[in-house]
Amino acid sequence: MPNQSSFPTPFSDNAVAVLGLGPMGRALAGALLAAGHDVTVWNRTPGRDGALLAQGARPAESAAEAVATATSTSTAIATAASAASSAAAAGSPLVLLCVRDQSAARAVLDAAGAALRGRTVVNATSITPEDARANAADARARGFRLLEAAILTPTPTIGRPQGTVLLSGDPEAFTAHEPTLRALGTVRHVGTDPGRAAAFDAALLDLFWTTVHGLVHALALARAEGISGTELTPYAQGLPQLLPPLIEDFARRADERRHPGDRSSVASAEAGLSHVAHTARARGLDTTVLDAALAVTRRAVEAGHGSDGVSGLVELFARQAAATSAGVRRSARSSPAGAPAR
Repeated sequence: MPNQSSFPTPFSDNAVAVLGLGPMGRALAGALLAAGHDVTVWNRTPGRDGALLAQGARPAESAAEAVATATSTSTAIATAASAASSAAAAGSPLVLLCVRDQSAARAVLDAAGAALRGRTVVNATSITPEDARANAADARARGFRLLEAAILTPTPTIGRPQGTVLLSGDPEAFTAHEPTLRALGTVRHVGTDPGRAAAFDAALLDLFWTTVHGLVHALALARAEGISGTELTPYAQGLPQLLPPLIEDFARRADERRHPGDRSSVASAEAGLSHVAHTARARGLDTTVLDAALAVTRRAVEAGHGSDGVSGLVELFARQAAATSAGVRRSARSSPAGAPAR
């Protein structure tokens, strides 16, 4: 394996290093190869690059080697000095990181070390908005550009228009690499705040996983009452058809902070949730999630919002979040210097 001093330094817009070869990482690398890009791949666990190597990818033995060797013998070469400048850094080779979590992402970025300097990293790891902002600060200190990415669609969509990738952070880096990123599917820059893509991801996964939980819980409840999944399916399939107009209506009300109870009220939601929770509990099913939803709804009713529309629960969550944040800030201010806030 070459040492870092022997790594080639010329940059090419066509060069991409892909770090992390789980199912999504392999899909990303495959899409880039299919689009004609010069792709170098690396994974912490060896043996996952076989299909990609057969498609023309180049292997690397370390993250640093993958980053530093993601070059081409193109005539479009930037010197190391110009790579440190703003324009050259934005147009330097692309590093695509897709690993399990924030801890793994930071470990890989640390392992890549000085090889990242002057590059642009697209971090497609699922992380929190706070982690994304911390990563951006670290990237600035270490001399590379960072775009945080949220991949909203599964692996079969990658490389197709159905594939959707949201990116946030450095807008110049996005502009410079948008042609390459389009190989992954439909890409959109959603803001300069590095945490914005992760925030979209968290909100949408919140909706997705609570929906999936509702589905599996409904199937268990139906089974307990002697109803098969097949019998329930045609009626369950009708529910998603109600969601597009409901999502649009609730989003508008949330933005306007107006929640009329002209169609369905918080009080009626409380009654419905109570009925479902009672039925599930009678059959010995776990009602933890239902009980949590019911508790929130009851708090809104007890606070005098029973006649509001169900979308009004957004305001209850928002007030609770604001109160919690204010309490944390007060605690931090009152803590002695150097002492942890409790």
